[in-house]
Amino acid sequence: MTSASRFSVRYRQLLAGFLALFASASLLAEPGVGANEIIIGQSIALQGGKNSYGVAAAEGSKLYFDMINASGGVHGRKIVTRVLDDDNKADNAQANARKLIADGAFILFGSIEGGPSTAVMSVANQQKVPFFGPMAGSPTLRRPFQHFVFPVRAEHRDEFRALMTWGKSTGLTTLGFLHADTEVGQGHLENVKLIAADLGMKIVATIPFKGDVSDAQIAEMVKVIADKKPDMLINHGSGGLYQKLIAKAKAARLTTSFMGVNSGSTQIAQGLGPLAAGLVFSQVVPNPLERKHLISREYQDAVRKAGAKQEYSYGALEGFMTAKALVMALRATGRDLSRSGLLTTLESARFDLGGVPVRYTAGDHEGSGFVDLSIVGRDGKFVH
Repeated sequence: MTSASRFSVRYRQLLAGFLALFASASLLAEPGVGANEIIIGQSIALQGGKNSYGVAAAEGSKLYFDMINASGGVHGRKIVTRVLDDDNKADNAQANARKLIADGAFILFGSIEGGPSTAVMSVANQQKVPFFGPMAGSPTLRRPFQHFVFPVRAEHRDEFRALMTWGKSTGLTTLGFLHADTEVGQGHLENVKLIAADLGMKIVATIPFKGDVSDAQIAEMVKVIADKKPDMLINHGSGGLYQKLIAKAKAARLTTSFMGVNSGSTQIAQGLGPLAAGLVFSQVVPNPLERKHLISREYQDAVRKAGAKQEYSYGALEGFMTAKALVMALRATGRDLSRSGLLTTLESARFDLGGVPVRYTAGDHEGSGFVDLSIVGRDGKFVH
C-alpha cells in the first residue's frame, strides 16, 4: 500500500470517528436524551399518597417502564421517570412542569385530573415540549386542537354519552350533573347539555362545587337532589366528594340512580362498601380483573412477574396502558430520538395497545375512543 493510500484510509477513519463523535454530541444535546437513558417528567396528583387513583396510575406506569427497562429499554436506553406530586392543584402542576423541563426532561407525561393536566398543557405549549398521555377527560386537552398534547384515554364527553345513552335505554329521562365550578367543569356541563339535547333527555339539576366541600355543603347537595328528583346523576371526577354525596343520598333513601366516570370508580366502590352495589361507571380501559383484552392480560402478568402487592385496578391499568403507548411511540421514532422526531412520528401514528386502538393525525390527537360500562356487583367487584 502506497503512502497516499495509507493516508486516504487513515483520513477516512478519522473522518468516520469525527462524524460519529459529532452525531453522539448532537444526540446528547437533545434535552433528556442520553446515551443510555430517556428522562420523562411527570407531575401527577398523588396528594401525599392520599389520591388512590393517582397512586395507582403512577404505579401502573412504573410497572410497565420497569418491565421495558429490564428487557433492555427502548433502543438501548432505559426510561427514567421523575415524578412530582402536584397535590391536585393547577398552580403546583404548572410549577412542576416548568421544573421538570428546566431539570432536563425530554417530554412531560401522564398527569391526572383536568385542572392540573390543563396547567401542564399550558407549559408544554409555551415551551414547545410534547405532553404525552394526560390521564384526564378534560375537553380542553383536545379542543381547540393542541399541537403538543397527545391524550391516550377517551375524554369525559365520550363517557357522559355512554352513561346517558345507557340510562335512557333503561327508562331514565331526567338528569343531574355534579361538576367543578371551574372553566373545565363548565366545559363538561356544556357537553352534557349537548348530549342531553341529542338524546332527548332533560337536565333538572346542576350541582357545582369549589375546592374542599364541607359536610354541610354535601347535605345541601342532597337536598337539591331530593327536591329536583333526577332519574340519574353523573359526576365530573371528584371521587372523594362523589362517594360522600352518594352515601348521604342513600342514607336519605333517595331513588336517583347514581352513575360515575372512570376516575375514582375503584375508590368510590371500596369506600361505599355494600352501598356501591348496582352503581354504574364508565371505564376508559378494559376490566383489569378479566383477561378478555390483551392489555389486561399483559398487565396482570406483569404484576405477578414483578411480585407486586398492588391489587388490580383501573387506575393502575390506565397508567400501564399509557406507558405502553409512549414506549410504542418512542420505538417508532427510532434511535435518533428528538422532540421534533417524536412529534412527527405521532402525527401519523396508529397503535394497538392490546385491544385498545389509538390514533393521531396532524390535525386530530384523539388517542383512544375506548369506553366501556361496568356495574358494581354485590361482592364489590366490577362486572362488564
